[in-house]
Amino acid sequence: MGKEAGKSMGTVEERVKKIIGEQLGVEEDEVTLEASFVEDLGADSLDTVELVMALEEEFGIEIPDEDAEKILTVGKALDYIKEKA
Repeated sequence: MGKEAGKSMGTVEERVKKIIGEQLGVEEDEVTLEASFVEDLGADSLDTVELVMALEEEFGIEIPDEDAEKILTVGKALDYIKEKA
């Protein structure tokens, strides 16, 4: 079972990075856990709203605005999704 859990987490990370890359029009190798959506990946406020919506749809979760405002980096998005999905 340990292998499965590790594999599914990797899959979540890959899916998150792919969505972020597609939504922000950046290469997936630029999407690191430390990358800030605005400062490093060039997102504006509309991009961040669309990104949250894409993540909600992909993972079948709802991200309230007050939570979305705190998700400023790729790593924070990944942690949030792992916790909620």
